[in-house]
Amino acid sequence: MQLTSTISALRERLDTERAAGRSVGLVPTMGYLHQGHMALAERAKRENDIVVLTIFVNPTQFGPNEDLATYPRDLPRDLDLCRAHGVDVVFAPDVAEIYPEPIRTHVEVEGLSDVLIGRHRPGHFRGVATVVTKLFNIAEPHRAYFGEKDFQQLAVIRRMARDLSVRTEIIGVATVREADGLAASSRNARLTPEDRAAAVVISRALDAAERAARSGEHDGAQLLAGARALIEAEPRARLQSLDLCDAQTLEPLERLSDRPAVLLVTAHFGQVLLIDQRVLPLPGAGAGA
Repeated sequence: MQLTSTISALRERLDTERAAGRSVGLVPTMGYLHQGHMALAERAKRENDIVVLTIFVNPTQFGPNEDLATYPRDLPRDLDLCRAHGVDVVFAPDVAEIYPEPIRTHVEVEGLSDVLIGRHRPGHFRGVATVVTKLFNIAEPHRAYFGEKDFQQLAVIRRMARDLSVRTEIIGVATVREADGLAASSRNARLTPEDRAAAVVISRALDAAERAARSGEHDGAQLLAGARALIEAEPRARLQSLDLCDAQTLEPLERLSDRPAVLLVTAHFGQVLLIDQRVLPLPGAGAGA
């Protein structure tokens, strides 16, 4: 496994690989890797000849009062995980390598970036779209892999790629969950034991909404009310947002129809904000679908 921190070294390696006819899969991360990231790497390994995993805590997607300084970092541990899962190249640049001067060019996906999480984190998805565009230009991958847990992020990147005619294929990978159902996240390590035990209420609420949809409940208000009641019954949870949206446009939905719908939740447990999602079955899918 090769570790590099410079754009020039990464490009040199990948130019050689592509010239030899080998395909490149990219897994962008901010490090502090967990089983969800490794699922992305494993999928990339199955579908490409060369897997590049990037580790970069991107400052442009953090607001002034957000957790950039305290975001967990452990490069030696991350490298051990990458070796164990067959990653070929780890690209771990510092901020000066990615942003050698104050950036004046930004990528922003209108209509998808300023809703949902974007309401609470202005500028966040502009930072995400910009750095992902840079990574695509640096690595020129055939395919890039993102977790469905960060559903709004995935929607933003997919639309950015379509609008800018990016040749990289964007692949979403199903959310990886811990044994009790909590979505795998780097932020889980910051939960107190009490908050960690309480946080499973998010996946339980999503499970309940999915069961209700499969049983024939298509009214959005009812689906949201059921999930909200479960989360708000947990005293350690502070619900920030709960939304039922069109899975592609992220427009709010009043009821389920023949277009895929997603239920999105963000909730605080102590000082830690967790997110999760569930794509709900289409009407007519039935309880056995």
